[in-house]
Parts: sequence; C-alpha cells; structure tokens
Amino acid sequence: MRNIFERNRDKNNPFINTDDDKGGEIKMDEEINEKEPSEEITEEISSEEQPASEISDESSENDEAEKLKKDFEALNNQYIRLAADFDNYRKRQAQERESLLKYGAENTLKKIIEVLDNFERGAKANETVEDCDKLRESFNLVHKQLLDVLTKVGLETIEAEGKEFDPNFHEAVMQTPTGEYPEHTVIAELQKGYKLEDRVLRPALVNVATSEG
Repeated sequence: MRNIFERNRDKNNPFINTDDDKGGEIKMDEEINEKEPSEEITEEISSEEQPASEISDESSENDEAEKLKKDFEALNNQYIRLAADFDNYRKRQAQERESLLKYGAENTLKKIIEVLDNFERGAKANETVEDCDKLRESFNLVHKQLLDVLTKVGLETIEAEGKEFDPNFHEAVMQTPTGEYPEHTVIAELQKGYKLEDRVLRPALVNVATSEG
C-alpha cells in the first residue's frame, strides 16, 4: 500500500522526474557515444602506423640487398685479381722453363770453352815440340782439366772393372770363361760409362767372367 501511495504521490508531484531510469539510460548511451569517437581515432592511428612498419621492413631489405651486392662485387674483384696473378705466374713459369731448356747448358759450356782454349794452345805447341814426354804431359793436363769441369756439373764415372756385373750400369758385350774371377765379375772395361747424379747417361761396356766348362 505504501509503495502504491508513494508511486501515486510521485506522479502527482510535478517537480519529480518519473523518467529517471530512462534518463539514466539515455545518459549512459550518451557516454558510450562519447567514447566511440576516441576508439575510432585509435583505430585510425593504428591503421596509419602499419604502413610505416612495412616501409621500415622494406628499407631493411634494401639495405641488406645493397650489402650483399657490395660483398659480391668485392669477392668478384678479388677473384679477378687472383686469376690475373695466376695467369702471370703461369706465363712466367713457362718463360723460365723455356729459358732453362734453351740456356741450361750455358755455365757448363763456358767452362768447357776454357778446356777448348787449352786444346788449341796444345795443338799450336805440338807443331814445334819434338819431346813426346812433354807432349804427353800437356795432353794429360788438358784431359784432367776437362774431367774436373764435367765433374763440377755433376758428371760421374761408372765404376766397372773388378765389380759385380750390374745391368743397371753395365752392358756386357763379352763373356769370358775363367777361374781367376768369380762368376759375373767384370774383368775388363771396354768403354767408360757415365751418369749424372743417379741417372745413367751411358752404361759401361764390359767383359764379364763366366764359369768354366
């Protein structure tokens, strides 16, 4: 009863707003409507910031591509320089090899020329020399000089007589049955053999002992 009475009293009172609930609702709607523009602005700002991020990514990709391009150019230039250096080295080696083949005997020939000079001096001296011993002495001196020159450039005489026959250094052109020497022993050297370091230039021609009977 009291509630009905109060409700009727409120309706009869012109100074009391009976639409408070409705007004409250309208006020809340207005507050919501006032908030909506700020949310739209936020969305617009975020939508404007997105292209800036994409531009930053594109700039980073461009910088990386530019760096890779510079690295490639540097490596390519380095390769070109190395290729040029190697080509120059190859040409230089070819020239040195050709020069060695062409002039490798230069120093040896210069030393042999001195021996040749002594031969020519001896030939002129022999025209007036009557002493054979003196002539023989001159010949031996020149022969020794020639052997010394060839020995200095690496020429070695192959030992043969009295040694066991070795097909790597000796060539048997004769075989003599004998009991004075062990079998396969070189009993005579028919022609000297020579080698350069460990390479045989010419084997020694020898006579080899074989067993009797």
